Amino acid sequence: MKCPGKVFVVTGGGAGIGRAVVLELLARGARVAAVDLNPESLQETVELAQAGERLSTHTLNIIDRDAVAELPGLMAAAHGPVDGLINVAGIIQPFVSVEDLDLEVVERVMDVNFWGTLHTVKAFLPGLRARPEASVVNVISMGALLPVPGQSAYGASKAAVRMLTEGLYAELQGTAVRVTEVFPGAVRTEISAHSGVDLSGISAAEAKVTSPQEAARILVDAVEKKRFRVMIGNDARLFDLLARIAPRRGIAMIAKKMQGLLVQRTAAAGV
Repeated sequence: MKCPGKVFVVTGGGAGIGRAVVLELLARGARVAAVDLNPESLQETVELAQAGERLSTHTLNIIDRDAVAELPGLMAAAHGPVDGLINVAGIIQPFVSVEDLDLEVVERVMDVNFWGTLHTVKAFLPGLRARPEASVVNVISMGALLPVPGQSAYGASKAAVRMLTEGLYAELQGTAVRVTEVFPGAVRTEISAHSGVDLSGISAAEAKVTSPQEAARILVDAVEKKRFRVMIGNDARLFDLLARIAPRRGIAMIAKKMQGLLVQRTAAAGV
């Protein structure tokens, strides 16, 4: 599906990958409705885009089912029928073990990452099925391929999104709706800082971190090329390979690599 003239909804459009996807779609001639919880971040996206009426912004919490249900009508009024839904919005957990993780945090991670994604899919899918061609893209995580110690609840939420996405892919066979699942590796966004994760001790790997702009380019390319499964970054590709050919070895390798950071966070918490 080519972007010019098409209408896309992007959740998480106020920052990080979501903002970069909004800007990439606009650069390719699309109309975009950017959804985010933070109105200030959305305004920054508007100022960066300089896209006029081709960009609208919508402030809401995607865990609010009733508010999400109203979005298709708002989008149609602003842009016309929606051709594509791109779910980027998501949060990670504090970098602690399951044993030390508050259940309220687990519920919030699952609410945003899984239920928020499901709400938007349920809201927009009837309209998308009525279009001549349409696209649903769910951004998942390499943490849904192999577990990252200290991010087990986050990984579980993203694994749920993965199964939801693959279920949609199966159910929508023979329709005009293309489904794409995207697995980013480490991407240089604000998500870690917002979750209280200190990555200063592993800054040597910074050069290997993908930029949001590159991640957005790969994602939008996948939409245009109607790809089903996309890895972003060498780390995501490595996770995918290990998950398929040597999952036990992969889990052990990642656990060993991340052990120092997890122990450091646990010690800092006084556990």
